[in-house]
Amino acid sequence: MLTRAHCTNLCLLTILLSTPLVSSKAATLSQANESLQHGRVDEATSQLQSILATQPANAQAHQLLCRSYYAQDLADPSIHECELAVANAPNDSANHLWLGRAYGLKASHAGPFTALGLAKKVRSEFEQAVAADPNNIHAASDLGEFYIGAPGIVGGGVDKAEALASRIQPRFPAQAHRLRALIALKKKDTVTAESEFKAAANTSRAPEAYIDLASFYQRHDNPDQAVATIKAAIAADPAKDDALVDAASILTSAHRAPELAVHLLQEYLSSPARSDAAPTFKVHLQLGNLLEQRGEHIAAHNEYTAALALASNYTPTRKALQTH
Repeated sequence: MLTRAHCTNLCLLTILLSTPLVSSKAATLSQANESLQHGRVDEATSQLQSILATQPANAQAHQLLCRSYYAQDLADPSIHECELAVANAPNDSANHLWLGRAYGLKASHAGPFTALGLAKKVRSEFEQAVAADPNNIHAASDLGEFYIGAPGIVGGGVDKAEALASRIQPRFPAQAHRLRALIALKKKDTVTAESEFKAAANTSRAPEAYIDLASFYQRHDNPDQAVATIKAAIAADPAKDDALVDAASILTSAHRAPELAVHLLQEYLSSPARSDAAPTFKVHLQLGNLLEQRGEHIAAHNEYTAALALASNYTPTRKALQTH
């Protein structure tokens, strides 16, 4: 008969043998970024906190940790980390871009007066991102969308967006067409908007440009054309990147081709082109919701469980599992 000590030692041995060996070598920024891009935000957060414990002035680690929190919709810790990234590398365009996005995340959940103050910070960070690197097209695109959507009191204005579109036209013609399409929508000129979205797609042949056009059709009650354009986006996306997730979202909103939407999400989840542009844990949740709607309860539960394993503190996933 086993004594208590024997049992305890045997149990410990069993645990040790069943636990994967983990290298004692500290995680690198490259490894942390890979974890983030593949949606393993719990792992990425742990790795980055470990790096920052010994390198508190590592701006890149702060930026990646900011993005890890941003992916989980955690505005305050995201802002804190991106402010540290900017403080330690004030001339880095990407640091300003992500800080602006973090401020925008908080503004989207704030009251009107707080949101106004945050909006000014968003504009400032986006403008600094563009000034630091005029070739940062993501910063230019975000700034243009801010100018179009924000009121003049916080620095918005269609005239500013038009000037920005003209500035980026020589280097980034597709993105300039996209901005002009958004400007036309702001002016309720749907004819020009459609023309500019088409021009962006024809210029770049990029999947994201087709997705913008498909989204336009979906929002303007033309679901058949939206589906056709989504198929063009899929054909233009051999990498199987985050455009697939956007395509699935449009199909779901249009209540069209649910089988295709499920297939696109599954393709993305098996693709090496996953990124924090469409965090993997959120895609598992999105896929779970689609499967749940189809009555595939076990498959949905598996997706929710997969999402929780990657981001254990993400509230929407926890709620989905509680109500499942």
